[in-house]
Amino acid sequence: MTEDTLNARPEGEMTLIEHLTELRTRIIKSVAAIGIGGVIVLIFYRRIFDVIKEPYCKALEDIDQESFIENCQLVQTQPLEGFSLLFTVVGYGGFMLAMPVVLWQLWQFIVPGLYPHERRHALQFVFFGVILFFFGSGLAFWSIPRALSFLLDIGDFVPLLSPAPYISFVMKMLVAFGLGFQFPLVLILAQLLGIVNVKQLRAGRRYAIVGIVVLVAVLTPSGDPVTLGVLSIPMYIFYEIAIIWGWLRNRRTVKATSTSDAE
Repeated sequence: MTEDTLNARPEGEMTLIEHLTELRTRIIKSVAAIGIGGVIVLIFYRRIFDVIKEPYCKALEDIDQESFIENCQLVQTQPLEGFSLLFTVVGYGGFMLAMPVVLWQLWQFIVPGLYPHERRHALQFVFFGVILFFFGSGLAFWSIPRALSFLLDIGDFVPLLSPAPYISFVMKMLVAFGLGFQFPLVLILAQLLGIVNVKQLRAGRRYAIVGIVVLVAVLTPSGDPVTLGVLSIPMYIFYEIAIIWGWLRNRRTVKATSTSDAE
């Protein structure tokens, strides 16, 4: 019997009802944080809208649509479009701002299934999760003009976009990339919880490549080659990083066991 087993948490054992109650509490707190984030986004809505419009302007420059570059306006075609657009920006923006709280609540829900020494990774999990999320969103913002240039240049059409579909496209891209960049943390958590191990991850490399491309195609709203490449490559790198992390963890465990046996 290992030391981890001896130190396993009797206090962490919960009934099904307790798990459901805990899940409800975490969801309520996360939704509240998203609501507060949405209020902040609402206050700065106009500035945020101008920033979101920049990729469209850049895409027009890339495809040499000089007649539309100067104004760079989105064309409203429905009277309620601006109202629905407001909810889209507030909802997605609130979720992005609330990401630290959402990740913390997720970690707190998972904690009962971990050993005591693994629970100490809480702050690291949240910190790296937030950093990766916003780094992914930043990469998405960089790639959106390139994706738009590819999509708008396919057909011989006048590139006058409606605000609701365009803003929805941008916000979904930002969130999709941010969530995609949580991939290494998901794999590390799966190893901590004993769902997968390093050997399985190594054996599944070929399947992982296909799965990542399919996942990116589902996550992102465009599915264009630019977006697929920009997100798929980092995700596969994260897959390899998770394997290295698991290998180092196993090595430390073996070393600690050998030292304990020697004593």
